[in-house]
Amino acid sequence: MASYASIITHAAVLILLILSSFLNSFAKHGYSSSRHHRHHSHYSINATSNPRLQQAYVALQAWKSVIYSDPNNFTSNWIGPSVCNYTGVYCAPFPNNTKIRVVAGIDLNQADIAGYLPEELGLLSDLALIHLNSNRFCGILPQSLANLTLLFELDLSNNRFVGPFPSVVLSLRTLHYLDIRFNDFEGPLPPNLFAKNLDAVFLNNNRFTSVIPSNFGLSSASVVVFANNQFGGCLPPSVANFASTLEELLLININLSGCLPPEVGYLYKLRVLDVSFNKVVGPIPYSLAGLAHLEQLNLAHNMFTGIVPAGVCVLPNLANFTYSYNYFCEEEGICMNLTSKGITFDDRRNCLPDKPLQRSKKQCSAVNEHPVDCFDFHCGGSGGGFATAAAPMPLSPPPSG
Repeated sequence: MASYASIITHAAVLILLILSSFLNSFAKHGYSSSRHHRHHSHYSINATSNPRLQQAYVALQAWKSVIYSDPNNFTSNWIGPSVCNYTGVYCAPFPNNTKIRVVAGIDLNQADIAGYLPEELGLLSDLALIHLNSNRFCGILPQSLANLTLLFELDLSNNRFVGPFPSVVLSLRTLHYLDIRFNDFEGPLPPNLFAKNLDAVFLNNNRFTSVIPSNFGLSSASVVVFANNQFGGCLPPSVANFASTLEELLLININLSGCLPPEVGYLYKLRVLDVSFNKVVGPIPYSLAGLAHLEQLNLAHNMFTGIVPAGVCVLPNLANFTYSYNYFCEEEGICMNLTSKGITFDDRRNCLPDKPLQRSKKQCSAVNEHPVDCFDFHCGGSGGGFATAAAPMPLSPPPSG
C-alpha cells in the first residue's frame, strides 16, 4: 500500500489539472508537486496581481492565525503576499489559462502542527490535493471545503479530528483518494460514500460504528481499509461490485460476524484479503479458489470451521496464508504441506489432527458439533448503513500498528 500511496501522491495534481481543464492537454498543463518543489523559490508572482492568489493569501493567513503550535517552523515564512513561496504551498498554471498561477496543492505532512481548519480554507478553490498527515489538527472539518471543486486527494490521517463522518467529503465530486485513518471520527458511515468514484479509501483506526452499508462495492476503489473500527454485522454480498477494481481489502478487527460471502470470490483482481480478528463463522467459500492474483490471505482469530480447501492453497500467486486461531478440522491436499510450495503459513490453534499447537478436544467439539449453515445465518444489525451495533472485544488483541 505504501507504493500505491506514493504513486498517487506524486501524480495527483497532474491528474487533477487534466480533469479540471476538461481538455486533452496532458503535456501542456501537467504539474508535479515534486517538480514544483525544486523551483519553488523562484516564483515571485504574488497576490496583489492575481485575484486567485489574493484569495489564497486570505485563506492561508486565516489558517496561520489559528495554528497555535508549529515546532518545526513550517509556517514561519507564511508572511506577505507571495503565497507560492510559502513552505508546503504549491502553485501551478491554471488549466484554462496558463498565464495565471493558482495554489494547487498543500502538503504539510509530518509537520507536527497543532491547530484547526478555519472556514476560510474554502477560498482555496483551486486545490487539487491536501496532505496533512501526522499533525495535531483537531476539531471538525469546515463545510466550506465543499468549495474545493477540483480536489482530487485528501489526506487527513494521523490527526485529532472528531465528530461524525465528515459529510462535506460527499460533496467533493472529483475526489479519488480519501485517507482519514488514525483520527477520532465516530458514528455510522453514510451509504453515499460508496456511490463516489474513489480509487482508495482509508478509514482505519477511528471509532466508526454500525454495519457496513449494503451498497458497499458500488465505488471503483482498488484499496479499501476499514481496520480497527467497531462496525459489526456481515460483509454484504454487494462486495462483488468491486470485482473489476479491488486489489486490497483489509477488514481487520471491525467486529465482523456472519459467514464470508461467496461473492468475495468474484474479486478477481484481489491481491490482499485480511479479515483477521473478527467473529466470522462457517467454512471458507470455495469461490476463493478463483482469486488467481491473491498474494496474502489472513483469516486468523475468527471462528471459521470445516476444511481448508486445496483450491485456495494452490492459488498461483499465494505467498502468505494465515488461518490460525480458528476451528478448522482438516487441511485438504497440498494445504497439509504449504512449505513445499514456498508459502508462509500459520495453522496454529485449530482442530487439526496430528498438527502441533492445536486447540483442546473440548474446545473443538463445542464448536464443530454445531456447524453453521451459512444459507440460514442471519447477521446482526439491519443491513443498512445507520444501524448501530455493540462492539465486543476481539477474540485476541490485534497486532499494534
